[in-house]
Amino acid sequence: MSAPTDRKFLGRLSLPERRYIADALRTETVGGVLLLLAAVVALVWANSPLSASYESVSDFHIGPAALGLDLSVQHWAADGLLAVFFFVAGIELKRELVAGELRDPRAAALPVVAALCGMAAPALVYALVNAIGDGSMDGWAVPTATDIAFALAVLAVIGTSLPSALRAFLLTLAVVDDLFAILIIAIFFTSDLDFAALGGAVAGLVVFWLLLRKGVRGWYVYVPLALVVWGLMYNSGVHATIAGVAMGLMLRCTTREGEEHSPGERIEHLVRPVSAGLAVPLFALFSAGVSVSGGAIRDVFTQPVTLGVVLGLVVGKAIGIFGGTWLTARFTRAELNPDLSWPDVFAVASLAGIGFTVSLLIGELAFAGDAVLTDEVKAAVLTGSLIAAVIASILLKLRVRKYQALCADEERDDDHDGIPDIYEQDNPEYHLRMAEIYEKKAAEHRERAQLAGASRDGTDRPA
Repeated sequence: MSAPTDRKFLGRLSLPERRYIADALRTETVGGVLLLLAAVVALVWANSPLSASYESVSDFHIGPAALGLDLSVQHWAADGLLAVFFFVAGIELKRELVAGELRDPRAAALPVVAALCGMAAPALVYALVNAIGDGSMDGWAVPTATDIAFALAVLAVIGTSLPSALRAFLLTLAVVDDLFAILIIAIFFTSDLDFAALGGAVAGLVVFWLLLRKGVRGWYVYVPLALVVWGLMYNSGVHATIAGVAMGLMLRCTTREGEEHSPGERIEHLVRPVSAGLAVPLFALFSAGVSVSGGAIRDVFTQPVTLGVVLGLVVGKAIGIFGGTWLTARFTRAELNPDLSWPDVFAVASLAGIGFTVSLLIGELAFAGDAVLTDEVKAAVLTGSLIAAVIASILLKLRVRKYQALCADEERDDDHDGIPDIYEQDNPEYHLRMAEIYEKKAAEHRERAQLAGASRDGTDRPA
């Protein structure tokens, strides 16, 4: 008789995985709040009497022209700073593949299929809207991306702490989403290749890989090399952020004997705050500044390109991720965690409709020759992300008490040993410690009962 194939979906994470997720998302949450602030500043600045200065700063060119790097500030933010973001994404992807949720093909199938459906459905929604409305198909990739930092910032603002399994599912979705966004950028937005520069970039990546394998250490070796690789990649015609991803994927993310953390995890710990706290907010500052007026907002819902982006993010993402998850769980017989329900999955799928950073980047690439349409697409991304955030907030708030109770159970540490009690139910030493704690409490209560009885007997006596 064959073994049962049923598996738990959104079950409890291992303790090391839970700690890693908590640390990673804590930084992303702070970065997400900064991202929100940067987007608000950009919108206020671009729609204030100082809007001309916003354009001047964004279009100001700086950099060595002889190296092909005389770029505008906005260009530096999109191609330069986002390379740091994609470097961290590369490390995340490598870690997920070798030590995280994606290392087991059976366990990885569900989030991978969910992410793929969550990218295909928005693209199809966009294509359908533009086929009916006779719009441009160039922006099909704009609504396919999820912004994990923005999503976490929304959670922080509305005060909802998701259980670790849902947070891990959201992070895994975002990691797979980033991978396919990278492939989309590399395949569909690469033109006029300079094979000499591309060969130089590849040679630089090989040197980077060899240095890592030889165990060479020192930021003064890798940072200059990374800058050279980035510059060559930019001049090759391939989007420069691909260099960041490639270098992130080369880092070792498994521990060896005597190591508490792998090199990839150590470097990610150092670079993630720079990405979340500096690179992404600055990109938002110089990309989110679009004109907002009654007419502009009306145009978002009346033009096929912008309407396709909004519906792709709000409708396509939710239906794609939820539908892909439900179908995969149905056909693989993966049993949902009994503490959660399918509406929880739909709420997270709605939250994934926030597609800020990478969607803005793809929008700039897709309509690079049309400044007006680029700004309209940016406005559509902001509108769609806002609507998705509001819908997800409402859905998550309906379950906030349940989430708070689950999070409290995950955090409870009654024996004060630094390990949540839920992970020690099979440890005899834990139960002995708890028995000792309860015995001490019982002794204290017996003593208090005796004192209370003596006090009452004393006061009840007649004068």
